[in-house]
Amino acid sequence: MQPEKGVKVSKITNLTDDIKLSLAAKDIRIEAPIPGKSTIGIEIPNQSSRPVMLSEIMNTPVFKDNKSPLTAALGLDISGAPIVTDLQKMPHGLIAGATGSGKSVCINSLLVSLLYKARPDELKLLLIDPKMVELAPYNRIPHLVSPVITDAKAATAALKWAVEEMERRYQLFSHAGVRNMERYNSLSEAEGHSGEKLPYILIIIDELADLMMVAPNDVEEAISRIAQKARACGIHMIVATQRPSVDVITGLIKANIPTRISFSVSSSIDSRTILDATGAEKLLGKGDMLFLPSGVSKPVRLQGTFVSDEEIDAVVQHVRNQGDPNYLFEEQELLAKETMREEEDELFDEACDFVMKQNAASTSLLQRHFRIGYNRAARLMETLENYNIVSGTNGSKPRDVIITREQLEILRNKEAAN
Repeated sequence: MQPEKGVKVSKITNLTDDIKLSLAAKDIRIEAPIPGKSTIGIEIPNQSSRPVMLSEIMNTPVFKDNKSPLTAALGLDISGAPIVTDLQKMPHGLIAGATGSGKSVCINSLLVSLLYKARPDELKLLLIDPKMVELAPYNRIPHLVSPVITDAKAATAALKWAVEEMERRYQLFSHAGVRNMERYNSLSEAEGHSGEKLPYILIIIDELADLMMVAPNDVEEAISRIAQKARACGIHMIVATQRPSVDVITGLIKANIPTRISFSVSSSIDSRTILDATGAEKLLGKGDMLFLPSGVSKPVRLQGTFVSDEEIDAVVQHVRNQGDPNYLFEEQELLAKETMREEEDELFDEACDFVMKQNAASTSLLQRHFRIGYNRAARLMETLENYNIVSGTNGSKPRDVIITREQLEILRNKEAAN
């Protein structure tokens, strides 16, 4: 509708509740003005809705004719036009919404459409699923870099692996004198070039809130680093959460993930956290979403695609028949590495030198000298005992140092070699 001359837009937006009452609608959403037009849009939901099947979008030319292996189906807009997205242009996405609003179905739709488009040598998946059940059907497909990760500690280590892989790829690009993965891969295919062909890597985190409770600083740092500079080296990330509060979707994470998808949320505050605008609290649930692509100021309303469990199983089985997975690491390896990192206190070398100098060791001595708490000092003392640097407990007396400085140097050289 086009308002009369002199009628302010704010006057119409303030009438939301009156319009809803007159139309006896469940909820309405006013878009004022519609981007690029001199009109105001009032979205009124249909009395009965129909599901948009994933196959419906996949059979359209906009999906079929797209050459990118990272093309993913999203849904239909309010005019019934199919909407797809290219993860290369995305390049990272944030999905949020209340329980049962359609987040996990959206992730499944993205994954199934990517399995249709990309071969295992073109795309590798790192799936992190603290809920343990949502992404379990995708285990043992050849696209995976590891089995689906369900442990929060292992997930933190997997994100650190992704950061290391990103740095490794940039070193390869630097030596080859190229700026992005497409150029590097075209060089590697040329004669006389020994470089490996790099696949795209897509990281999907199904519940960010769970990871942020276990190791907020490590997770935030890893996600921010990947989001800031991983696009050119072919690493993309999609993060989903059902708790869109500022302690989960921090300012640092939000600033680096430009593409947002919001399903139905409980309040306008949650909507603002995800989209920087209200409107998501008025969505109807069951796949009704607002899609805010990178570089666009206003979100687009879509009905998300639906894919059934039977369809997922059929697609996954077909993909499994193409070959066995070639895992780069397992969850247990990551947990063992993370445990070793935790055990290796950065003060350990200094503590060794200190007890050698004192020729005696006690927890209280370490506490006073390094100004640390009792728990950390006790852990340091245990580690010193495990390496046979100090003796066992000696009643109330300090422990004895039982190795010489030469033996300590030999031990350090061995550790460095390992």
